[in-house]
This record gives sequence, C-alpha cells and structure tokens, in this order.
Amino acid sequence: MSLAADDRGFTLGHGLFETILFEGGVLQAWDAHLARLTRGCAVLGLPAPDLGACELAALDAAGGLARAAVRLTWSAGPGERGLDPPADPKPRLTVTAAPSALPVGPATLVTAHVRRNDQSPTSRLKSLSYLDNVLARAEARAAGGDEALMLNTRGEIACAAAANVFWVRDGVVFTPALDCGVLDGVERAAVMARLDVREVRAGPADLAGAAIFLTNSLIGVRPVSHLDGVELPRSDRITRS
Repeated sequence: MSLAADDRGFTLGHGLFETILFEGGVLQAWDAHLARLTRGCAVLGLPAPDLGACELAALDAAGGLARAAVRLTWSAGPGERGLDPPADPKPRLTVTAAPSALPVGPATLVTAHVRRNDQSPTSRLKSLSYLDNVLARAEARAAGGDEALMLNTRGEIACAAAANVFWVRDGVVFTPALDCGVLDGVERAAVMARLDVREVRAGPADLAGAAIFLTNSLIGVRPVSHLDGVELPRSDRITRS
C-alpha cells in the first residue's frame, strides 16, 4: 500500500484516526469509536467514511489475531500545495492491526513540560497531528516513566500522552473536564457511565495523596503507582465498579 505524496494527511496532518481493541473476535466499542470519528469529520469538514466498509476492513486486518490494536486512519486525501482544502475532498481509509497485550502491573507517570493546547479544537479530536503527545511520551520515557502526565496551557491537569486520567480522593472520583483540552475517550465515557465522576478543573497539587488511574481502549483501566517518583496510594474504586 502506497501513500500519495500530495495526501494532506501526510503533508499537513489533516485527518483522523481511531484505535480499537479487537478481542474475542469482536471489535470492542465499535459504535462509540465510529461515532467519534464521524463527529471529528464534521469538525474538520471531511465527509464521514462508509461505516460498513470500515468494519469489513477492520475485521479483515485483525483476522487471526487474538488481541489486537486496530487502527483506522481517515486521511483528508489529495490536495494542492498550501493550506486550503479542496472543494471536493476525497479522503482515504487505511486500516492496520497489530498484536496488543495488556500491560503488566501499574504505570509510572512523569509530568511532561510539553503542554496540551486546550485552546485548539484538535485537542478534543483524534487527529493525525499527534506530535505533542509523541514528545511528551518521549520525555517521560527518558525520565524513567511509562507515561506522561500532560498539563494544559493554564497548568491544569489534562491527560496522559495516550490516555485519560482519573483520580480518587476520599472515595470521590475525579477527571478533567473536556474543556481542559481533553479527548472524549471511549473508555473514559464507559467509566463515567458506571460511576459518579466529577469533571473538574484541577492543578497538579490536587493529585497529591490521590490514587490515579489511566484509561484508554487498549489498556482499559490501569492504576498508577508513582507520579514524578512519589509513590501513590492504591484504590479499587474504579476497577471494582
């Protein structure tokens, strides 16, 4: 499979993606992922993909794998040089799959210097422009962590590089509000559907002494053992429910 040199996904990061867990022969939370992709298309001015074609391609890519990360990439397609999109965009669907084992044990978090741009509409999309997240993760890994904690431009807790963040204090579950520059994660929504979760604006000091969890579609709910080298308390408040 080749990529056209004038594809706006390649030249400008113009497009969207979804990462879906394939397990037990099923594309998990499929409807929620495709609904988010469709919402993102409306923001970027792209036609939505054919959902049936997406599903067939995803199942074909994941065939033979027991547990896989299936990635759907919806690139804006060809365009002239410059920023202006074509009047009649012709997006391109690419689907890949790779084995994806559950991580073992809790994660360690390191607060990254790279900030989440809460003022950008793309902070709430699974866009192809993910370089800030790449840099934040690299910074955390270089400091000995598994994952990065990202703050927004106001210094508020936003997310991890590839996960949503929850914390528990005095039996109450918190997570950053979407307008903190947070992606409306599929697993985030699942946790909020079964628990009473308070969406808040909060700073790093609010995490002191709290139990922290990460969520995304591939890891489910994963506890955090350390933040910036400080050991955290444990809680089963999220995983138990």
